[in-house]
Amino acid sequence: MLSLADAQKIAFQNEPRLASASLTAQAAGQVVKEARSAYFPTVAGNLTSVGAEEGTAVAAGALTTSSLSSRFASGLIVNQLITDFGRTKNLAGSAKLRAQAQEQNVVTTRSQILLNVQQAYYAALAAQAVEGVAQAALDNRRLVLRQINALAASALKSTLDVRFAEVAVSEAELELYQAQNEFSSAQARLSAALGYERAQTFTLAEETLPGPLDPDADPLITEALRQRPELASLSLNRDAARQFAQAEKDLRNPTLSALGTVGAVPAHDVGYHGDNYAAAGINLSIPIFNGGLFSARKNEADLRAQAIDKDLQELALQISKDVRVAWLDANNAFRRLDVAARLVDEANEALRLAQTRYDAGLGSIVELTQAQYTQTSAQIGAASAKYDYLSRRSALDYTTGTLR
Repeated sequence: MLSLADAQKIAFQNEPRLASASLTAQAAGQVVKEARSAYFPTVAGNLTSVGAEEGTAVAAGALTTSSLSSRFASGLIVNQLITDFGRTKNLAGSAKLRAQAQEQNVVTTRSQILLNVQQAYYAALAAQAVEGVAQAALDNRRLVLRQINALAASALKSTLDVRFAEVAVSEAELELYQAQNEFSSAQARLSAALGYERAQTFTLAEETLPGPLDPDADPLITEALRQRPELASLSLNRDAARQFAQAEKDLRNPTLSALGTVGAVPAHDVGYHGDNYAAAGINLSIPIFNGGLFSARKNEADLRAQAIDKDLQELALQISKDVRVAWLDANNAFRRLDVAARLVDEANEALRLAQTRYDAGLGSIVELTQAQYTQTSAQIGAASAKYDYLSRRSALDYTTGTLR
C-alpha cells in the first residue's frame, strides 16, 4: 500500500534534481566566503635561492636598476586590506543575495517534484478506477450474454440478439485491455516520478476530495505573488545584480592596503649587511585611467540589473495568468463532479429500465447494449472527474506557491 505522503517522501529521497539543487545552493554559499576573504590578511611564504655573476645588475626593462647577488633567503609577506571604500562589502552582499536565490531554487525544485508526484499518483488512481469499471462492465456483459444464449437455446431470443450481446462483450474486452495498459503506463510514470529506474507495482491508497474553491481568484493571485519561490529567487537575483553594479562602481575608488615582510638571509654575498630583514608600509592604489574599463563594467552591471527587473515584471504577469487559469480549471473540474455523479445515477436507471423492457420483450437488444455503453461511459467519466479535480487542485496549489 502506497499513500500519497509516502510517495512524496520516497521521491525526496530518490530524486536527483533535489540533491543537485541543494548542492548548487551550498556552492553558492561558498561564494559568499570567497568574497569576504578580502577582509582577512593574506600571508605568503617565500624561499629564494639565487646564483648571480659578481657585480651584475638589471638595467633593461626597468625604471631603476637593481643589483643582483648570490643568496639564499626565506621569509613571509603579509598583505592586509585596510579599505577599498565599499567594493568588498558590496561584492559579499551580492554573493549572499545570490546564495539566498539558490535556496529559493531548492524550494522550487521541491514544489516541482511534489506536483509531479501528486499528478502521477492521481493519474494512477484514475487508471486504477477505470480498470475496475471496465472489468465490472465486462463481467456484466458476459452475464447478459449467458442469459441471452440460454434464452436463444429455448427459442425465446433470436440469433441477432446473441450476436449483439457478443459484440458488446468484445467491445468490453477491448476497453478492459486499454484500461489495463493505461494503468500499467500510469504505474510506470509514477515509478519514474518516485525516482525508480524500473517500473514498480503499487497498491494505491485513496485520497479525500478537498472542498470547493474560493469564489474569487484575486486572493490566490496575491498569495502567489507573495509565496512563489521562483519570484522570490528572481527578486533576490535582481537585488544581487544591483549590489554588484554598486561594487563595479566602487572600482573607481582607491584601495588602501598595509604590507609587511620579514625573513632571514643565512647565505649571501659580502655586499649584504646582516642576516635578517624586515619592512612594513602602506600602499594607496589610485585608479587614474584604464581606457574606460571600469565605466563599461559599471554600465554593464546596471543594464543587467535592469534586464532582471523587467524579467521580474514578466514573471509576475505570467504567475497571475497561471493562477487564474488553474483556478478556472479547478472550478470547472469541481462542477463536473456533481454532474458526473448524477449522470452515473441516470445511466444506471436507464440500464435498469432497458433491462426490464428487454426481459419483458418490449425492448430491443440495441436499446439494451446502448444503455450498457452509456453506463460504462458515465462510470468512467465519474472516475476520471474525481481524480481530475485532485490533479487540478495540485496544479493550483503549485501556482499559488503553497505546494512545498
